[in-house]
Amino acid sequence: MEFLKGFKFIFHQPLATEQGNKMLFGMKPNTYCMLLHLSQLLSFILPGLGLAVPIVLWAIHKDMEPLIDRHGKIVLNWILSAFIYFAVGVILLLIGNSVVILVVLAILALVFPIIGGVKANDGIEWKYPLSIPFFK
Repeated sequence: MEFLKGFKFIFHQPLATEQGNKMLFGMKPNTYCMLLHLSQLLSFILPGLGLAVPIVLWAIHKDMEPLIDRHGKIVLNWILSAFIYFAVGVILLLIGNSVVILVVLAILALVFPIIGGVKANDGIEWKYPLSIPFFK
């Protein structure tokens, strides 16, 4: 396990730099949180990768800035909630031909991350409506 100590440096670099409070990749925390929210949109292009990217972005950097941890939990809550709503929508579709519910959920799954990303870039913490609070 001694060799793993070297990896801690890679994933837990200090947030503060000589130029101010910046994140990895030269991003400020608000910009990074925007990226975290918008990364959910990848799930529509590459389903497996799209769901993994926001989780990995949050998990690697959550200890570096409290803002990132809070936004990461908001994103995770919405990802899990979207799965539940999608499952409920499919069940309702099979029972009663409710295509409208699935269309509305798909639109919300696209719109909420965009709104969350814009708000995060402005420094505003926006909790997605309909989100189930799995992580607080």
